Amino acid sequence: MSRLPTLFISHGSPTFAIDPGQAGPALTALGQTLPRPKAILIVSPHWMTREPRVATTPRPQTIHDFGGFPPALYQLQYPAPGAPDVAQRAIELLRAAGHKAEADPQWGLDHGAWVPLMHLLPDADVPVFQVSLPARLDGERAYAYGQALAPLAEEGVLVIGSGSLTHNLYEVRFDAPDANAETYALEFAHWINGVVTGRDHARLQQTMAMAPHAQRAHPTAEHLWPLMVAAGAAGAEVPATRIEGGITHGVLSMDAFQFGNLPAGAPDAVEA
Repeated sequence: MSRLPTLFISHGSPTFAIDPGQAGPALTALGQTLPRPKAILIVSPHWMTREPRVATTPRPQTIHDFGGFPPALYQLQYPAPGAPDVAQRAIELLRAAGHKAEADPQWGLDHGAWVPLMHLLPDADVPVFQVSLPARLDGERAYAYGQALAPLAEEGVLVIGSGSLTHNLYEVRFDAPDANAETYALEFAHWINGVVTGRDHARLQQTMAMAPHAQRAHPTAEHLWPLMVAAGAAGAEVPATRIEGGITHGVLSMDAFQFGNLPAGAPDAVEA
C-alpha cells in the first residue's frame, strides 16, 4: 500500500459527538475519501503516561471519561475492533527510538479517540488502538514521537493526533453562538494554518514560544502536542491541507489538518 496521510483532528468538547457543527460533516467527507486503512493509531491527550503505553486490547471499550454532560452521551458506543498485532509493531518502533514502551491490554478508547472517529468513520469497522502521550513533552519531543511512529503510515496505518487547536477551558462559553469567536483564538488558528500549510515544521515545534496568544490559547499544552505528533509522523516534505472546522463555544478551534496527499487507490475508500 502507498503511504497514507496522517491527520490532526480537533476533538473539542465531548458534546461534539452529538453536536457536529461544521467540523463533523467535514470529517465525514474526509473519511469518505480515505483508502481503507489496515488500522488506525490514535494519540489523545486524555491518555498520558510516564512512559509510552500502547493499547493491545482486542475489543477496546468506549470510555466515557467526562462528567456533567447530557445523558445521551453516556449511551454512545464506538465498537471498533482493536489491532493487537499492529500495536506490537508500534511498541517495536517506539523502543527502537529509545522509548520504554509497554503494552497495555486494558485501555480502550477515550473520548479524544472515539468522539472524532464517530464522524470520520461512523461504521466503526476499522481496527483502532491508542498510543499514550508521554507526560513530559515539548514541541520537539512531541514531533520526534511522531517521527518514531512514521513507518506505520507506509504500512497501511492511519496515524491520527487528536487534540484541540485551541484549548482554553477557562474561557469556554457553551451558550456562545459559533459566530462569536474570540479574536485571540482566530489569530492563533490563523498562525498555525500558515505554519502548517507552509511546511515550516521548525517554527511549528516552537509554537508555544512563537505563536500569537499561545499561552492563552493553551494554558497547558497537552492538547497541542498531538498536532506535533501528526506532523512528525508525516514529515515536512509532504503538503498539508487545512480542514476548516470553525470555532465552537467561543474559543475552541475545531480545525483539522491532513498531512500528505491521498495515495493511488483513493477511490477504494472506507464508506461512511
